[in-house]
Amino acid sequence: MNSRSDTRSSTLGADLLGARNPGSPPVRTPSQARQLVRRTLAGLGALRPAQVEDLLLVTSELVTNAHRHGGGVTGFTIGVGCDRVTVSVSDASEEAPLYELREELRPGGFGWPIVLRLCREVTVDTGPDGKTIHAAVPFDR
Repeated sequence: MNSRSDTRSSTLGADLLGARNPGSPPVRTPSQARQLVRRTLAGLGALRPAQVEDLLLVTSELVTNAHRHGGGVTGFTIGVGCDRVTVSVSDASEEAPLYELREELRPGGFGWPIVLRLCREVTVDTGPDGKTIHAAVPFDR
């Protein structure tokens, strides 16, 4: 994961540099998270469309999983490094995500494998107040 020295962050309801922006609503839905990611990416210059779509899909999956399995989003940040964008989503659950191989076809259960496949690095920090998943999607300009 990038160190703080080479990462710019957008925090829950914050501007690109991470300073608190009281006028911004907190990120609660996949749509709100994608909007914040799009605004952040607009400041990076030209990225390949596939890289943008990968990051938006990872964002949607992490926020959806926070709602489905973690009681909702409790924090959301975007970190921009020299060769990756890291989306971090926090929720109130201490349970780490599970990757289950399924024998039969049934709905659901594909979000976490998608995140793992599209990301360069995924880490999960757990604590007594829940967990934060950091998912780094590579990009080149």
